[in-house]
Amino acid sequence: MAGAGAMRPPDAGRYRLVRTRVPAVLVDGAPDTARRDRDDLLHLDLAIADGHVAGLYPAGSSDPALGPAIDLDGGQVWPCFVDMHTHLDKGHIWPRAANPDGSFMGALNTVRADRDANWEEADVRRRMDFALRCALAHGTRAIRTHLDSAPPRGLSNWAVFKAMKREWAGRIELQGVALMPVDTYAEHAYIERLADAVADAGGMLGGATHFSVTGNPVPLIDRAAAVARDRGLGLDFHVDETLDPSILTIEPVARAVMREKISGPVVCGHCCVLSVQPEPVLDRVLGLARDANLAVVSLPMCNMYLQDRGPAGRTPRRRGTTALHELKRAGIPLALASDNTRDPFYAYGDLDMLEVFQQAVRIGQLDHPIGEWPAAVTRIPADLMGLPQAGRIAAGLPADLVLFRGRAYSELLSRRQAERVVLHRGRAIDAVPPDYRELDDLFGRTPP
Repeated sequence: MAGAGAMRPPDAGRYRLVRTRVPAVLVDGAPDTARRDRDDLLHLDLAIADGHVAGLYPAGSSDPALGPAIDLDGGQVWPCFVDMHTHLDKGHIWPRAANPDGSFMGALNTVRADRDANWEEADVRRRMDFALRCALAHGTRAIRTHLDSAPPRGLSNWAVFKAMKREWAGRIELQGVALMPVDTYAEHAYIERLADAVADAGGMLGGATHFSVTGNPVPLIDRAAAVARDRGLGLDFHVDETLDPSILTIEPVARAVMREKISGPVVCGHCCVLSVQPEPVLDRVLGLARDANLAVVSLPMCNMYLQDRGPAGRTPRRRGTTALHELKRAGIPLALASDNTRDPFYAYGDLDMLEVFQQAVRIGQLDHPIGEWPAAVTRIPADLMGLPQAGRIAAGLPADLVLFRGRAYSELLSRRQAERVVLHRGRAIDAVPPDYRELDDLFGRTPP
């Protein structure tokens, strides 16, 4: 096999992907006789018919009558990715709004200034569309985006999101979350209007629980939970994106969720502070989170960029990634996601979930063995987003797949896998990441 062209299936309705390797954790109903290698990859043939996976067979055993064979020569097949924590409204503003010092406060202030000056609906729409085309080309099938929702731009952000959700239907499933300082929940009239817009767009409520100008976020977290309960809306918070061990708002989130009898799962993004807690505190918090049916989304690339950043010339000591292994061992659903993309909170990224997984494996030492960790960018976020047909491979499910040249994980995670082929309903898409030059006019100059 000589590259992506050899992996591209025919446009015919029936064919076979033969001699593939698939992470075992991502397969339902695999044949008992399929070989499972030391990387916990199943060696399979996949029959594709009418846009769906028609059957799973031990590698090399599928019947030629099922259609022509596309020989992957041991290349991996994954279900399309699910990226459940992004910021599409902020994305790609870096050329006009660079973080002056790489700090969290530098990011917060720079985004606020750019939002106030530039976030007209046309601007947000173009940047969202650009980001979605990047994600599509890399193999993402569903995205949850947090949307800046504080006044005065909050409601217009939701208008753009609703239009983009309609426009992208059938290509990328979109969900939205209202992001704002938790103090916004004290503005009852505005929250009622916002909740109407969120419900109209099929979205969720959220907010940054660890920020409060009053210094006491607990009653505001309670208010958010009560509004969510009354409106029948889900909750997805930014929680403890800090390394200050005295800040631990995941606990009042858990208590509010249990008090309001929210069935959940309620999602807590970041939770960086768990990485600096003593073991007894961590054990207590994880037990409470499990009892409250909380789930956690870790954003390793953005957290590495922002956390423990000091003056220029000082090497960071604490890297901010949450307690990944401990969360998993406690039975708390844990996903990995992209977070920010080319904005003041993270200067890099391309909504490529393979990059997220590659970096997370290295940052969090999610290897030896990798085992079930591929589920953190596929089936776990799909379940948390209520998408039972996404993030897994099984007979009868849509053939939304990503085909890679990499065979073992040592190959898959060592290169960008630029030759990957993305299938939607069994057909290869022609999408490629858009050129950054498309956005130059938004910045009034050509970036250096």
